[in-house]
Amino acid sequence: MSDDSGTDESSDNLPATAPGPLVPPGPTEPVPAVPSPDATSTWPSLPLEPRSTSSSNEGGPTRAQEPPSRPSRRRTWVLPAVVLLAAILGGIIGGKVSSSSSSNGLTIVRTDNSPAAARLPNGVAIPTLVQRALPSIVSIDVRNQGTEDQGTGMIISSDGLVMTNNHVIALGVGGGTITVTRSGSTKTLPAVLVGRDPSNDVALLRIENASNLPPVTFGNSSKVQVGDAAVAIGNALGLAAGTPTVTQGIISALGRTVTAGDSSSSSTETLTNMIQTDAAINPGNSGGPLLDAAGDVIGMNTAVAGNTSSGSSAQNIGFAIPSARIELLLPELEKGGTASPSTGGYMGVEISTLTPDLRTQYNLTPTSGAVILVVQSGSPAAKAGLAQGDVIVAIDGKAISSADQVTQITKSHKPGQVIQVTVMRGSRRLTVPVTLGSPPS
Repeated sequence: MSDDSGTDESSDNLPATAPGPLVPPGPTEPVPAVPSPDATSTWPSLPLEPRSTSSSNEGGPTRAQEPPSRPSRRRTWVLPAVVLLAAILGGIIGGKVSSSSSSNGLTIVRTDNSPAAARLPNGVAIPTLVQRALPSIVSIDVRNQGTEDQGTGMIISSDGLVMTNNHVIALGVGGGTITVTRSGSTKTLPAVLVGRDPSNDVALLRIENASNLPPVTFGNSSKVQVGDAAVAIGNALGLAAGTPTVTQGIISALGRTVTAGDSSSSSTETLTNMIQTDAAINPGNSGGPLLDAAGDVIGMNTAVAGNTSSGSSAQNIGFAIPSARIELLLPELEKGGTASPSTGGYMGVEISTLTPDLRTQYNLTPTSGAVILVVQSGSPAAKAGLAQGDVIVAIDGKAISSADQVTQITKSHKPGQVIQVTVMRGSRRLTVPVTLGSPPS
């Protein structure tokens, strides 16, 4: 199924002193600390980085301190009375600057001004974006026979529907208990499972007796481009329910296909058309939102790569399920039940939504569609003659604008059924019949 920082340096610059009174310095503006991402897991079988067990709550937060700017030195050639007045006014206007003296005569100047907020490239302050999103984010705790898993969820309706990863709540299927804790709260709320789709690693919960809750806003994941800013929020490491961790990065790649495995079981899922990001994603983040620079949800954090098959360490590679796929899956999830991983047809292609970057990079003709990145050997697509570089623009006469549409249509059919796939190959428009098969076990 396919689809979900850093060392802070601080220094204190003591302001230089000069004979005679000085006008106290104005408020300082610290440079925001930039978190350095980290990710741990296995590759190419990627651990679903969601669940954090209670035994993993070790370590502590890193606090960033920024050096204050050094005040300028200036001599004042005025009468003593004027100098005294200037010093008094400077203390009032200068932003609540105060000083204290130690027994050895050292004077330390400090200010109680708030530090400057880190900002995304579009100028949006990250704290503003986070404060907008936090009321719609919950920590999830699942218990069953003495075992506990933790993850994150997103409120998607005012009456308490919560979207998360299937592997976050899998422990609670068949007799476990699920509770959620809203951001900024310590009160646990009971939740029930509405529906789940293991093949797409998504699940839908409902907070019991909930009303007037603020839902997240979904963005358009089909318009995401490599290099766009991204912010991940989630219950990382399960450090404290109700106090999510925030990390910042960019969209590193699109259309990724990964095989995600859970360290607590032998089950794996092949997730396609995933968003890749370098924003740090850790155990407990799974099910949480990946936000764009407007604060809208463009993906659900799901997996992270730690080590390659050769044993070398992978860095800053996390994956999120696009929000467009989540929206397509919601109607079925609301009906309840469990979707079987083996249900639905299989075409055997790895695809990515056509973006302006891909169109320019590969000199593609269409302006929308789904680009075929890989055709699996011996698959129905290969037998039908589809090829890498083809752009799927329609299926059964219905226009295609995203890779998730292709996946949804394919899975809505049964193995053995035939679909008419229209592609652009260079400037040629071709329609070929594809007899769908069963997903590989």
